[in-house]
Amino acid sequence: MTGISEITVATPADREPIVESLVAAFLGDPVLRFVFPGEDDYRREAPLLFGRLFDKRVNKATIWTIENGASTAIWEPPTGGDTLPGDIGLSTGAAERMAAYDDALHAALPDEPFWYLGVLGTRPSAAGRRLGRAVMATGLRRAAEDGLPAILETSRPSNVDLYRRAGWTVAAEFQAPLQTWVMRR
Repeated sequence: MTGISEITVATPADREPIVESLVAAFLGDPVLRFVFPGEDDYRREAPLLFGRLFDKRVNKATIWTIENGASTAIWEPPTGGDTLPGDIGLSTGAAERMAAYDDALHAALPDEPFWYLGVLGTRPSAAGRRLGRAVMATGLRRAAEDGLPAILETSRPSNVDLYRRAGWTVAAEFQAPLQTWVMRR
């Protein structure tokens, strides 16, 4: 990965550029479009969701980023329970859809301890530079040091092949509320 900038642990000062990058990166993501089906819904509520995910993990030092948020991996360490509180400012419909997805996801996750890659996103203008692989690798190393598997989920069929090429395997799949693959490495 020659030419890749330094990967850093995110701090509270990184919140704004990371949230902005993630909102841009996930604009067409099936899960986010399920939760926020309208364009106005997405623009208004996706920053709340990504901000809450950032705030929840920043003090755990498990958010790795590069180039001022150009690509970010938000990992949850194996401490249990990665559910979001019900009231993060989402509309009632979005909160209900998020809860339905979260319930289906948690039913498909393994019972054993694992590192969870909850968010991996690259600002569209930085795509194709392997920055996502670089920030993902930091969390994978941490999971390997702990002797634990890494888990992620995706609802994009194209991501399944992308992750397979990076050494991930499909561990579970669910169809409702939308088709999602749980992958393990």
